[in-house]
Amino acid sequence: MYLERTIEPVLLDAARQFPAVVLTGPRQSGKTTLLKHLFGSSHSYVSLEPPDVRAAANADPRGFLDIYGPPVILDEVQYAPDLLPYIKERIDLERSRKGRYLLTGSQNLLMMSRVTESLAGRSAILRLLPMSFHELRGDPRAKLPWEQGHVGTAQTVPVPDLWKQFLRGTYPELAVEPNRDPSLWYSSYVQTYLERDVRGLKQIGDLMAFQTFLRVLAARSGQLLNLTDVSRDLGIAVNTVKAWLSVLEATYQVVVLRPYFGNVGKRLVKTPKVYFTDVGMLCYLSGLRDPEHAANGPLSGAIVETAVLSEVVKAAMNGGHDPQVYFWRTSHGAEVDIVIERQGRLIPVETKQTATPRPAMASGLVSFMADYSDKTDKGWLVHLGSTILPLALNVVGVPFSEL
Repeated sequence: MYLERTIEPVLLDAARQFPAVVLTGPRQSGKTTLLKHLFGSSHSYVSLEPPDVRAAANADPRGFLDIYGPPVILDEVQYAPDLLPYIKERIDLERSRKGRYLLTGSQNLLMMSRVTESLAGRSAILRLLPMSFHELRGDPRAKLPWEQGHVGTAQTVPVPDLWKQFLRGTYPELAVEPNRDPSLWYSSYVQTYLERDVRGLKQIGDLMAFQTFLRVLAARSGQLLNLTDVSRDLGIAVNTVKAWLSVLEATYQVVVLRPYFGNVGKRLVKTPKVYFTDVGMLCYLSGLRDPEHAANGPLSGAIVETAVLSEVVKAAMNGGHDPQVYFWRTSHGAEVDIVIERQGRLIPVETKQTATPRPAMASGLVSFMADYSDKTDKGWLVHLGSTILPLALNVVGVPFSEL
């Protein structure tokens, strides 16, 4: 069973414009399935993950590319990065031919510097995260409410079912196999991630400590992340915490959200928030297995924030863009969970786990819009109810089901 992905037209267009396309993203996000679905009839396929194939590619790159000539899908190219200069060599011989090399990789940290060095100007780089809720419900071309120009009629989604979906997460394998136990799947995923993506990185010496670090981050999801506190709790150096956080970000497991300031320089030095890119991973690492416990526990707000932020980030990446996403907080206590910056305009988005939004919940949005009135047209409050309603001047409450 194949589930259509939002990024498909962007990927097809990239293959028409560039000699090579690099599709990155976390493990199991559907990269291989997507490329095989779109290009399986026109391109041969080879995975570089098996040790013998990897050894052949690294030992004789030119000979390997002679055997697996274009058009070709080269899967998990981070295992044979020495192929990239030789791919560049072949592209330059026939620069006008497009879409000849389609590459995938799960380790942004190790691969992207080599890609930009070897294939600069010759490749489009796209990122695929796990599925959006639009894709899960079979509506991959739908837009987020603030992208539509108007808001449709909300679907009624029972809150217990919604929390069940949060726990299940958005990875394609769990979507197409509804009988799979999500806890067992995530347990296996974490171990695979640690063994394949993390063990080979020099920054990670103790996998057990790193796994504890994952759970500590989950407990702090949606909060200001004090790296000193984390290092003290784990008994490791602050620089180690920074390095491990960089590994998680580079392998697409977390999104680091920085505060929004009109002064761009200030955004880089202030305390960030960290969110997992998949809400199911957050629930698993937090030890949540039951929808009722998730909905009524101390992490319920962070879970909803994670789910909404994930949709925002996926929408940008599926369109081929870098997500420009921040949060906003003042010294007086006013705050907005998500601020989207797009073409000089700002879209503030607040999230609430309630099914009954009230005007008082829009106070942060009202404050933000007053401070940035020249850049903001409308504010949005995403809630778990089923009603679209005005909450303040130019502030609209929309159900999560609209996402």
